[in-house]
Amino acid sequence: MLQGAKQGCCSLPCNETGSSLADLGCSRAKEKRVQVSPPLTRGPSAFIPENEVMQANGLDERTNLLVEEYSTSGRLDNITQVMSIHTQYLESFLRSQFYMLRMDGPLPLPYRHYIAIMAAARHQCSYLINMHVDEFLKTGGIAEWLNGLEYIPQRLKNLNEINKLLAHRPWLITKEHIQKLVKTGENNWSLPELVHAVVLLAHYHALASFVFGSGINPERDPDTSNGVRLIAVNNFCVCDLANDNNIENASLTSSNFGIADSLSELEALMERMKRLQEDKEDEEASQEEMDTRFEKEKKESLLVISGAFDDEIVSTDVSRYIEDPGFGYKDFARRGEDHLPTFRAQDYTWENHGFSLVNRLYSDIGHLLDEKFRMVYNLTYNTMATHEDVDTTTLRRALFNYVHCMYGIRYDDYDYGEVNQLLERSLKVYIKTVTCYPERTTKRMYDSYWRQFKHSEKVHVNLLLMEARMQAELLYALRAITRHLT
Repeated sequence: MLQGAKQGCCSLPCNETGSSLADLGCSRAKEKRVQVSPPLTRGPSAFIPENEVMQANGLDERTNLLVEEYSTSGRLDNITQVMSIHTQYLESFLRSQFYMLRMDGPLPLPYRHYIAIMAAARHQCSYLINMHVDEFLKTGGIAEWLNGLEYIPQRLKNLNEINKLLAHRPWLITKEHIQKLVKTGENNWSLPELVHAVVLLAHYHALASFVFGSGINPERDPDTSNGVRLIAVNNFCVCDLANDNNIENASLTSSNFGIADSLSELEALMERMKRLQEDKEDEEASQEEMDTRFEKEKKESLLVISGAFDDEIVSTDVSRYIEDPGFGYKDFARRGEDHLPTFRAQDYTWENHGFSLVNRLYSDIGHLLDEKFRMVYNLTYNTMATHEDVDTTTLRRALFNYVHCMYGIRYDDYDYGEVNQLLERSLKVYIKTVTCYPERTTKRMYDSYWRQFKHSEKVHVNLLLMEARMQAELLYALRAITRHLT
C-alpha cells in the first residue's frame, strides 16, 4: 500500500502536499540556528546504558532498512535507536509517521512540520522542536514563521486552542471547537485537513512523552563544532531532565535498594498476576462492583502526585511556539467537579467509530494507526525480568487502561481492581508524569520502578503509554468531529 502511494505523490511540488525531496530549499536551514550545548551523556538515552541500545541495533539489520525506507531525516536518530529494541513495533511506528509527514495528504508539507513544532512545544520538547525546525525549512517552509506564532497564517493560529486542549485536557473538546475551525471563511479548515492536523498533534504530544520517558539525548549534529545542537531550558537540556538536573546522583538511587528487595518485588508482582487469573476463573465481579472499582481508581489517581514544578521557566526558543503556557493537565476527576461525564469506551470506540471516520477523511492513516495500536498492545516476548513463559496480557492491559482512566475513559468490561493490584505506587507516579507532565520526568522516576526488569521492558512500557495517550486524544477529538457531522 505504501509503495503505491509513494509513487503517486512524486509529481506534486515540494511545498504542497506531495513528496519530492530533490529540490527542497535546504539552504534556508542555515538561516535559523539554535544554541549549542555540550553533550550530557553518551548514547541515544540518558536513562539506558549505551551498550544495551547498541546491542539491540547491532543484532538487527532490519532497523537500517527501515530507516532507509521511512526516515524523513535519512539517519538513525536517537528515538529510532531506542525504539529499535522492539523492531516489530518500530516498523509500524515509522510507516505511520512517514505517511503523515511525507505521503499524499490534505496538508502541505511545511504545515505538517510546523504543526509538529506546535505540538512538541506544549511539553517544551526541544528535541522534537529542533528536528522539525530543520524539516520545516527543508520542505520549503517560510523561515519567518520560526520567529513565533504571531508570524504564522491565521489558519495555523486557529489550531492553538485544539492543540492546547488535546495536549492537556482532551475531554474538554466539543463539537463547537470543530465548528469554529471548519466554519466558512478564508481561514477555515476542511474536515480532511483538520483530521490530518489532529493526527499530527496527537502523535507529537504522545511522542514527547516517549522522548522524556526514555531520556532521549539531543542529536549529534555534524554541522556544529561539538556535534550537538539543542535548545536549553531552565539552564539544562529539556530532553534530559535526569533527576533534578543531575545524572550522576540519579544513577545512585537504584543502588539504594537491595537486590533482595527488588527480587521480592518481582516475585510479589508475579504472585499477584497469578492470583488475579485464578480469581477471574473462580468468579466474575458484578457490574456494580466494576463501577465502584473504576470510580475508586479514578479518584485515587488524584492522589498520585507528579514532581512539583510550580513555576517552570520556558525559554523564548520554546515559548514563541506556545499560546497560554500556563495551561496544563488537570485531573479529570478533581474533587467537587462531577459534571464531566466519564467517556464510556463502548459508546465511541476506536475500532467501531474512530477508525472508520479517520480513514474516510484521511485515507489509509486509519489502517496504519490501527496496526500500530494493535502491535504495541499485543507485543510480548512472554518474559518478565528473569522469568520466561509468562503471560503478560493482564499487565499490558493494566498499563494501557490506567492511562485511559486518567483521561476519563472507561471500559465497562474491565475490572479496575487489577490496576491497583498490578501497578505499584512508584510506577503510577512514573505513568502519570510521562503521560500528563512528560517534561518533569526524571531518571530517578525511571529507575524507581520495576528495578529487576530489563531496560527493553521499560521501553515497552513507554511505547504502551505513548500509544494509549495518542489513542485517548484521538478518541475525544474524533468523537467531537462525529458530533459535528451528526
